[in-house]
Amino acid sequence: MQYKNKRILGNEKEIEACEYLIQNGYEILEHNFRCKTGEIDIIAKEKEYLVFVEVKFRSNTKTGQPHEAVDIRKMKRIILTAKYYMYLHGYSEFIPCRFDVIVQLDNHIELIKNAFDAF
Repeated sequence: MQYKNKRILGNEKEIEACEYLIQNGYEILEHNFRCKTGEIDIIAKEKEYLVFVEVKFRSNTKTGQPHEAVDIRKMKRIILTAKYYMYLHGYSEFIPCRFDVIVQLDNHIELIKNAFDAF
């Protein structure tokens, strides 16, 4: 089996996730938004929601299920980064937001809507 650089593989999986979201009615606004507080893999709109999407890929479950990698520390960083993104782009604090996770296990893609809440 040929191994790819993790960053290259991660980018490929995020592009697949973007395509999946588009097919499911999302409009992609940003891919790999980065700032000093963290990174958000995909920022999209779905109906009236501004959606912040974390993408997690695993080729197998030896190290656990992909969604288990989105722990409380990761959630806090995503939320903080999402708040900064909203401030930077002039979004009202009253716009409905959601945090989704795309789980990719080998070639299977699953979308977990509203995977966690801002706290």
